Amino acid sequence: MKFTKIQGAGNDFIIIDNRTGEISREMYPALAESLCARRLSVGADGLMMVERPEAGGDLKMVFYNNDGSEGEMCGNGARCISRWGFDRGLNSGELIRIETASGTVTGRRVSERQYTVKLNSPSKIDLHRDVFGLDVSYIELGVPGHPHCIVPYKLSGDNDRDALRELGRKLRWYEGFPKGANVTFCEVTGKDEVRALTFERGVEDFTLACGTGSGSTALALTLRGLVSGKNLRITVPGGDLFITVSQTDGGWDIYLTGPTNKIAEGEILDEDLTL
Repeated sequence: MKFTKIQGAGNDFIIIDNRTGEISREMYPALAESLCARRLSVGADGLMMVERPEAGGDLKMVFYNNDGSEGEMCGNGARCISRWGFDRGLNSGELIRIETASGTVTGRRVSERQYTVKLNSPSKIDLHRDVFGLDVSYIELGVPGHPHCIVPYKLSGDNDRDALRELGRKLRWYEGFPKGANVTFCEVTGKDEVRALTFERGVEDFTLACGTGSGSTALALTLRGLVSGKNLRITVPGGDLFITVSQTDGGWDIYLTGPTNKIAEGEILDEDLTL
């Protein structure tokens, strides 16, 4: 089984080309759980299976978290799979159209290692919601919506990471979020500069980066009047991501730009893999 591993700002992914359909959909969850297990297999935040497009795109991305649960969309994953597609000439001119469970997104190559993705437009915005005494924003991107809870929080200086992790877990499972939520804690640190940390569904812990979480954070902070929304730099543990949000007649466009790093290409020889 051939694979590619690419990381984007610390989010790492295993990509498997299944456009021939040799691997059945029923095998995807177990494959993700097995291959993404760190120290036991290849290890990654998620698995992306590439399928033949069905809705006019250039490729179809089926995304699974490392616990085997299917995700609607992954922003940094879409940037990484954009690089994978451009490397194979699957792009349509300057853009590559990626079909996801939340709708089609487009990727663009800025340079060999830098990629921009236009994220799914927000389908739900609840700018101020009182949850456990916190003034949070709840945003869903695409249809069906990819859910995000944005929490203004002081991240600079000393804070108890274990206590913050427990708060993230509590918010992630909040009963008022029908599908749970990815939880991003964020702090405005300067003009159009933000520090962020995301507790992700499926990983069930903090990750080094979250592209859709960063996009949702940029939108929430822009609507709250705390940033301009233009080339906003969001610093996450894995590096810097840049977000631009703009209002259109149909709502909001969110553009996510950041680095990619091709880690490995080869064949999976995991002797413990049973499917």
